[in-house]
Amino acid sequence: MPDKIIPEDPARSDASAAEGASPSGAGPIDPLAMARRDLQKALPKRFYAEATASPQDGAFALLLDGRPAKTPARNRLALPTLAAAQELAAEWSRQGELIDPGAMPFTRIVNSAIDGVAREIGATAEEIAKYADSDLVCYRAGAPEALAQAQAAAWDPILAFAREKIGARLICAEGVMFLEQPEPARRAVRDALKQIAESGPAAPFALAALHVMTTLTGSALIALAVARGEITPAEAWAAAHVDEDFQMRLWGADEEAMARRARRWIEMEAAAKLFRLVA
Repeated sequence: MPDKIIPEDPARSDASAAEGASPSGAGPIDPLAMARRDLQKALPKRFYAEATASPQDGAFALLLDGRPAKTPARNRLALPTLAAAQELAAEWSRQGELIDPGAMPFTRIVNSAIDGVAREIGATAEEIAKYADSDLVCYRAGAPEALAQAQAAAWDPILAFAREKIGARLICAEGVMFLEQPEPARRAVRDALKQIAESGPAAPFALAALHVMTTLTGSALIALAVARGEITPAEAWAAAHVDEDFQMRLWGADEEAMARRARRWIEMEAAAKLFRLVA
């Protein structure tokens, strides 16, 4: 989560300021909040010529001009797979004369994983699970019929996935009044997340990516469906915006809302890619 990318010592390649994570905060670090904060800051100049990925101490580190980069908390900026590290390096390579944190969604999520989620694996998994307790896809419109049908078309397959692939038989209700899900269904979701949390070196990155997808879509089930390869990120994004798209068809699109949605899609796409590359 780029904070200030120029290192304290210009002789040392230090990406610790490339993402403004706060290691003292409890729970997972929110890449989206960090991005909003960073966009208010002056863009730093690019201080390196080459960004590469290289094996280092059992992982794959980001090197800037051959020197190891660091996270904001001064942890080693490294990932468990070469493919993920190469994607990180590619994002740094795409920077121009100035380094734009808003154009570094992959870096933001990776830094939040290393500096935040790695210390809060259980808390992050539980926060994701809480979304499933009142998941978007379980709250349906009674009317108009066209909206109800659109929700069913997009969300029923997600519920079928939860039921058939992770054993979570969730129930639905009309309206927005809280509906308590059966305990076996809630436990099944938590078990699925526990498997990810216990996936070894990939766990912080996978959970960070899943957390971003969950908060962006409002649905742990949609995020898990992407993680399991049941739906594409684009299909997940469409499912998360059924209500909004229905309203736009009735009243027209709001340009500001659509611009915000486009920015959020970039985060969604980066999160889905990170999960895929470390899984």
